[in-house]
Amino acid sequence: MSEMPKAYEPEEVEPRWYEYWVKEGVFRASVDPNDQRPTYVVSMPPPNVTGSLHMGHALFGTIQDVLVRHKRMQGYNVLWQPGLDHAGIATQTVVERQLKREDLTRQDLGRDEFLKRVWLWKEESGGRILEQMKVLGCSADWERLKFTMDDDMSIAVREAFVQLYEQGLIYRDTRLINWDWESRTALSDLEVENEEAIGELYEFAYQVIGAEGEGTQELIVATTRPETMLGDTAVAVHPDDARYTHLHGKQLKHPFVDRVIPIITDGILVDMEFGTGAVKVTPAHDFNDFATGKRNSLEEINILTLDGKINQSGGRFAGLSVKDARKAVKAALAELGLERGSKPHKLQLPKSQRSGVVVEPMISTQWFLNTKPLAEKALRAVATGETTIVPEEWRKTYDHWLNNIQDWCVSRQLWWGHRIPAWHCAQCAHVTVSRDSVSACEKCGAAQPAQDPDVLDTWFSSALWPFSTLGWPNQTPELQRFYPSHDMETGYDILFFWVARMMMMGIHFMGKPPFARILLHGLVVDETGDKMSKVKGNTIDPLDLIHGSPFQAVVEKTLPGASFDEAFKKFKKAYPSVAQFGEGFPAYGTDALRFTLASYSPQAKRIALSPKRIEGYRNFCNKVFNAIRYSMTYIDGLEVNAGVPEPKLLMNRWILSRLVHAVEASTRGIEDFRLDEGSSALYHFFWDELCAWFLELSKPVFHGDDPNAIAETKVVLAYVIEASLRALHPYIPFVTEELWHRVPRAPGQPKSLALALYPNRSDGRVDPPAEEAMKVVMAAITAARTVRSEHEIHPAAEIAVRLRSNDASTRQLLQAESLAIATLVKTQGPPVIEPSDGERPKGHVLTVAGKLEVLVGLKGLVEADKEAARIERKLKKTEKDIQVMDQRLNNSKFIGNAPPEVVTEARATLDDLKEQKQRLIEASSLVAEL
Repeated sequence: MSEMPKAYEPEEVEPRWYEYWVKEGVFRASVDPNDQRPTYVVSMPPPNVTGSLHMGHALFGTIQDVLVRHKRMQGYNVLWQPGLDHAGIATQTVVERQLKREDLTRQDLGRDEFLKRVWLWKEESGGRILEQMKVLGCSADWERLKFTMDDDMSIAVREAFVQLYEQGLIYRDTRLINWDWESRTALSDLEVENEEAIGELYEFAYQVIGAEGEGTQELIVATTRPETMLGDTAVAVHPDDARYTHLHGKQLKHPFVDRVIPIITDGILVDMEFGTGAVKVTPAHDFNDFATGKRNSLEEINILTLDGKINQSGGRFAGLSVKDARKAVKAALAELGLERGSKPHKLQLPKSQRSGVVVEPMISTQWFLNTKPLAEKALRAVATGETTIVPEEWRKTYDHWLNNIQDWCVSRQLWWGHRIPAWHCAQCAHVTVSRDSVSACEKCGAAQPAQDPDVLDTWFSSALWPFSTLGWPNQTPELQRFYPSHDMETGYDILFFWVARMMMMGIHFMGKPPFARILLHGLVVDETGDKMSKVKGNTIDPLDLIHGSPFQAVVEKTLPGASFDEAFKKFKKAYPSVAQFGEGFPAYGTDALRFTLASYSPQAKRIALSPKRIEGYRNFCNKVFNAIRYSMTYIDGLEVNAGVPEPKLLMNRWILSRLVHAVEASTRGIEDFRLDEGSSALYHFFWDELCAWFLELSKPVFHGDDPNAIAETKVVLAYVIEASLRALHPYIPFVTEELWHRVPRAPGQPKSLALALYPNRSDGRVDPPAEEAMKVVMAAITAARTVRSEHEIHPAAEIAVRLRSNDASTRQLLQAESLAIATLVKTQGPPVIEPSDGERPKGHVLTVAGKLEVLVGLKGLVEADKEAARIERKLKKTEKDIQVMDQRLNNSKFIGNAPPEVVTEARATLDDLKEQKQRLIEASSLVAEL
């Protein structure tokens, strides 16, 4: 065995082992009919081809990799299906920006040439995020990588569309849709984000026509979008509103276009208490107005061009942007004396999730999917428990959305994407929907009908992901073996975009839900709890944390163009702990970042990332490395057997028992989607029990002269560290793989730790008596060490220790373990073990550890004057802390408003402080004896 480096170097280890895993096919799923292993399947949410790694990717990559590595080590035939999404709008935007730099547009190139440019960009630049996912250690079966625009995937998309059309579920209609004028495409409701804003409720008057003998009459309306009055085709009042009864059936004159507008009554649209109680109706540009127009047979007049400007229907305002038209219409109304004032108004501003511009509702002819029948089956699958949602609280949200689902606008006015398989006949206007290209109209036979120019919403192809990636519509071996999936793990924010749609499509086409569990994780936010965004300057690139990066580079990515001081000021506000890192982030390595992300509850809605926490887990990875490096001085070259050791020494029996508990907690945490609990159990076992106790307890054994004890402890140490590496591997795969190949292992092990069996209950020996006995020994050692610490005794000084108990078996236990106690406490000779007689020797501090009395002699080790000053100092601070905590617990607001667990913790803190005070008072009485 080669000598181990003095320090762990992740930058050297990680790429080497990842290359090995891929080369050796460690992540490969099998369709061999002779492979009888149970399957475990997870579909990776396909990142956008335009994407680069962010903390959300790092989180789902870590969580899913822990799940699949754990199952692989449990002997499952694991498929983690990777992929890449073509990201219609985002990708087209990237390439159009490239063209703009060349003073070109896609129209200049034409559709075919433009698509060639997109494919070229995809081959050269797209997909870099997948390489970044590999840096995270993601153990997906990369040989099965799918891209949503692959030929076989396109066949699946076309088949799904045609089947849905033939079943009457996909149809073409003219109705109101969300229009993104920047990208020039329709959006589904889910692609529109409502942003709260302060707008203006603007009032103006319409003149009433034909009110002879009554003088000039007017009807005042209120609106937040004055420019849409150019498309008004009615004004509605409530039928029960006495203010307007005399106007029922009358008409209004439009001030700018040649149009007469009826006054209608509508009890659904109008709220008599809001505004003036009279509502302008623009059926072509408002969803509520559209429904009102259908109820009242109103004309639908579109006033917008595809690029968001006023068209010829807007008369003299034609050619203006919406923003400019709003100003111009208000000015014109004021000039005519029709303006009636305005006031601030809180509203929801609809913005495109894709381009960020304000979405304009607009009348348009589009393709729609009737989702109601599909939604009913998806609801039933969760209601019956065929699919479960974790955390369960998201089930209400899932149910609510599917119960209120609207038909899905699936067409997009883009060139990049799956083109709709429909052909329009110029002769008879018939539309032919077909799996194959159409050369003649199926109705009249006219040649060369034109294919629909639109493409499908990107989410349509993604909705087929769990089965299209496996070869559907063909009945492939992969489809037979790997559908349905077991776990769908993703962020809660795409429960509707993707998960619910996969549920609908999977049940519809495959007859069963696509997965057994839906696991939803939270959103990674900054240290202060704010959502990460470049505007706030609080994003962190995971690669900067893995490889290290100076702050100059970090903040330049966050706020490009801003000065370093300005950007870093924002960054420090989001991450108060960054000051500790000097000039930038050190190279933490992948394992440290992964363990950090696994340490947060995935079920929390917000996961506040702290760089300080990553530093702590980097220290843990170093601890693992150093512990094995230390252990190898005793066990290098040791021959071990496959069975579990059967030791006699207490510490060896104890550590094997604690190993079982840690492994069980880790397995339970992973399987219950509580990676925080699983990782925490292993962290505390390795650091607090294996390193802090067992390795320390082993030193006097290895330095002793009992060959049997030495041999037994070597075997147990080798066994426990090898099992610990297997247990930790799903969380920190790189350092564990590196170390596993160095430690002694039983014969017949696989080529990679990733394929070794995950430890289970049979990999240790539960030994309750050993655990109880060790509690006594550890309590004695801890109590004596605490006295040393509290009285600031020099680390090199030896202390006199007496251990008292009236229980004979306890004294016998302490006697047997006296060498361990003496070594770890650093005593003057072996500790004195005796019955309790109630008398405290002079100069000794007495502390109670359970049923054990621990006495530590201070005479000659502590100077009386200094000890008195130290006690007085600590006593004053403790009394002040007690006063503060007392005030808090006597504050009714704190008791009434704080969470119960916070109140409980405060009371426990107060009890600890009072106990400390009592010990200090007792210690002060000893000063005279020193």
